[in-house]
Amino acid sequence: MDRVERGYYNHITDDLDALLNVLPEDIRESVNRIGRRDDLLEVILDLGRVPTARYTDGEVVLREREVTREDIQYVVERIGEFDADNRAGIARTLHRIAAIRNRKGDIVGLTCRVGRAVYGTIAIIQDIVESGKSILLLGRPGVGKTTMLREAARVLAETKRVIIVDTSNEIGGDGDIPHPAVGRARRMQVEMPSLQHEVMIEAVENHNPEVIVIDEIGRELEALAARTIAERGVQLIATAHGNTLDNLLLNPTLSDLVGGIESVTLSDEEARRRGTQKTILERRAPPTFDVLIEIQDRQRLLIHPSVAESVDALLRGRPLQAELRHRDARGEIHVERAKPPSLEERESGRPRPTPAAPAPAPTPLSPKIQEPVRIFPYGIARNRLERAARRMQVPVYVVDELAQADAFVTTKGFFRKRPRLITDAERKGIPVYVLRANTVAQMEACLSDIAAENHLPGPVGAALREAQDAIRQILDGYADEVELSAQNAFIRRRQHEMAREAGLSSYSVGEEPNRRVRIVREGA
Repeated sequence: MDRVERGYYNHITDDLDALLNVLPEDIRESVNRIGRRDDLLEVILDLGRVPTARYTDGEVVLREREVTREDIQYVVERIGEFDADNRAGIARTLHRIAAIRNRKGDIVGLTCRVGRAVYGTIAIIQDIVESGKSILLLGRPGVGKTTMLREAARVLAETKRVIIVDTSNEIGGDGDIPHPAVGRARRMQVEMPSLQHEVMIEAVENHNPEVIVIDEIGRELEALAARTIAERGVQLIATAHGNTLDNLLLNPTLSDLVGGIESVTLSDEEARRRGTQKTILERRAPPTFDVLIEIQDRQRLLIHPSVAESVDALLRGRPLQAELRHRDARGEIHVERAKPPSLEERESGRPRPTPAAPAPAPTPLSPKIQEPVRIFPYGIARNRLERAARRMQVPVYVVDELAQADAFVTTKGFFRKRPRLITDAERKGIPVYVLRANTVAQMEACLSDIAAENHLPGPVGAALREAQDAIRQILDGYADEVELSAQNAFIRRRQHEMAREAGLSSYSVGEEPNRRVRIVREGA
């Protein structure tokens, strides 16, 4: 076993020759001739097709002659028995052979996956793993969920009682003796995948574990068993089908793992306070897992330190308080605040994109340029406000709690009544913007003021800052008139209003689409 260097981890291949030795001789020789053993992922044998090897950068044909039934039988005779989910292994290794069968039950294809124990993979989240919190890992197939699960079991087993519920023997390897990669952790095998939930409960009742490690929670009974285990105070570390938290919430079978969602009806006053419709989605119960980790790739993880807060934020349209951790080429671990999704990304349900590397921060024009302004709407239509923000490309987020707000927006009718929320906002120094009516036009005018005052990026903010700079030049005596760049009618109207408020004159020149505002000193 290679020593794990500081900040790095090494791939430890579980005797690759043990897997190659079960392959037909000419295929084995072809793999050895290609080399690149560390990059080999799978060997594919499909009846009537040429055999191929899958590497990290693509597939390679191993021979021109097609796979025959004799080739497949040669492999089947040299491995363990296939279980109910059509998986078999090689004793004392982590290699896995999966079968494809025809309608009669005959094997017509094999996927021979290389199993590797990778030591040091959880260094990037070791503080979370050792915190005692229950952790759920999400990610696409092949991204390294099971590898990380196996390493977590090994590390925790040094100080705690760890039980692995190993449904397909992927964590602890095939055979009755667990692979050394799981360390001192004990392993309970599952006779059939459909019985996994029963073995999970049996592990808690019979063996007094402090930690239970489970791979691939995919059925409703398993989700219920996981909740039962968590309620008994046992730390859970598990994987589930899905790429992101958004996907999991939309999965009716597994959404209970993160608390589940249900439709509730609000009172008129509460709906008005939140600025939402009366029927909304809420989290149904406390999540089974405390922390959720989205594995984007082997060196990059998106961490939700509080599943409850992340689910509530998604349902209420607030930005997620997630953490992005990644390991660079030198093995150093970096931690940064994940960028919140835009309104369009939240509504479309697309995965939240993250940059390949942290971009350099721009030079701030004001203290608030680093993040969008958070608006608390009171008594106005939230969907109209979001639509106006999208149309104007003004980066704002609508929040449900006054404590999170940078700006308070309401209508003249509500402002005159002076409800407690408005007085609370004024007492806390939160700017209050009053609309004459609950219309999109009024909201656009308000958003343009917010964009200009907070130096927000985007075309509206840039156009209004240009008008501010022009007004300042004229008032300071550096110019008698300034012509602004071409803008649409809405922005030109706002620029005219800004000039009037400053005691200056303005008029429009040119033809559409190049019509623009010229600001002049009175009497010039």
